[in-house]
Amino acid sequence: MAREEDYPILIAQEGPLKGQRWTLSKTLMVGRDSSCDVQVQDRQVSRFHARLTPTQEGVTLEDLGSKNGTNHNGLEITTPIMLQDGDTLGVAFAQQFTFLMSDATMPLADGASPRGGRLVIEQKSRQVWVNQQQLIPALSAQQFKLLWMLYENQGRVVERADLVSTVWGEEQTSGVSDQALDALIRRLRDRLAVLDPSCQYINTVRGHGLRLDNPSAGD
Repeated sequence: MAREEDYPILIAQEGPLKGQRWTLSKTLMVGRDSSCDVQVQDRQVSRFHARLTPTQEGVTLEDLGSKNGTNHNGLEITTPIMLQDGDTLGVAFAQQFTFLMSDATMPLADGASPRGGRLVIEQKSRQVWVNQQQLIPALSAQQFKLLWMLYENQGRVVERADLVSTVWGEEQTSGVSDQALDALIRRLRDRLAVLDPSCQYINTVRGHGLRLDNPSAGD
């Protein structure tokens, strides 16, 4: 019998349901109607707005002909899609969610990391704040893994090989090129720069690896 933490989960981010979570052990109906599993009381939201359906292949997200649309990673969907770990979804931009494949890989501790700085990460919900602004849409699973490893070791140099192993898994390291890692780093820098262009948080230490420099909020 599957344990609850083995099922995918849906976590409410920005919006009236912020902080709530649902286990995707069955189909979830999202909408304004009182019969919906995930009820969002906002006039932008249709009575039966979207549906999340667990299948053997994964969890699909489907818009149910809503008036104001359902978005996936910031883009409105027109056909059912298969969700990936770390995806963000929203109903009419009234309520944002993060989709996670399983609770099993999450830490037991709640709350954001106590490390000080402009960049703050809450690992459990995969929320990232820069200059007290939440990064939306959420980072991709690979971007988050990269940033979290640097965040755990901020101020210290992390070797590129260790980053590749963390992001892609040890069994895949031989097939990951330097260009693939560089492209991932570039995309992550671009995302952070949207909220704080004054600081390059991820710095390259030539011949060694990468280092996260996280200035204090008052700097």
